[in-house]
Amino acid sequence: MLLGAQLRRLREASGVTREGAGWEIRASESKISRMELGRVGFKERDVADLLSLYGVTDTTEREALLKLARDANSPGWWHRYGDVLPSWFQSYLGLEAAAALIRSYEVQFVPGLLQTPEYARAVVLLGHRGAGADEIDRRVGLRMQRQELLRRPRPPQLWAVVDEAALRRPIGGPQVMRDQLTALIEATRAPHVRLQIIPFDAGGHAAAGGAFTILRFGDQDLPDIVYIEQLTSAIYLDKREDLDYYAAAMERLCVEAEPPERTPELLTRLRDELYPG
Repeated sequence: MLLGAQLRRLREASGVTREGAGWEIRASESKISRMELGRVGFKERDVADLLSLYGVTDTTEREALLKLARDANSPGWWHRYGDVLPSWFQSYLGLEAAAALIRSYEVQFVPGLLQTPEYARAVVLLGHRGAGADEIDRRVGLRMQRQELLRRPRPPQLWAVVDEAALRRPIGGPQVMRDQLTALIEATRAPHVRLQIIPFDAGGHAAAGGAFTILRFGDQDLPDIVYIEQLTSAIYLDKREDLDYYAAAMERLCVEAEPPERTPELLTRLRDELYPG
């Protein structure tokens, strides 16, 4: 997506049409459109030819963009989990890994990026009761590997709004829930994690339709992506009217939720009342 956005910017600046760019690399206008949206892979030779067409002669700039092309074709860490990873979720993992800001609303479960291994196992078992122990282990391992992005030297900002119902639902039993809430309390101490809780007494709220995630990227040429997961598929939204609607819903959720500075207190109270140690 990042490389595609850069190529679109360069093409428009040079006055080349998509049709002209396609002719240069023996491709259709629609393929150039898909390349610029980051929806197809890149051949390094094609990128080099397009850079020449767009008048990019600076060696440093060319090499940076060609490196992006090589990186875009490199399989992500999640490919080794292909046996337990649905194709529609692979796209999300790539977007999540590239995001600078991850904003999510959760109504049923603790956000995946903040789940403990025991809680994650209990969640996985809900949807895969007939799976063998090895498959369950791999599904839990996939979820734990996702969380490594929060431990990177330059991690994304995570801003999660969680319905109180998700914290009261006894996934995995009392001890698993107590440990999970303790882990959430610890997570709130990280400068790149912001967690808010919508209490029951807030009544109805802006996201009555269900959970969703908004991903924002570091490059201003890249549009936000709204991700909505279903049981057997997912929806990815990037149209401006959809983005505006979900962004407004997220803003209202953040206003209706308790402020972030109250989250450790609320989590501690829920933990000690519901799951005393």
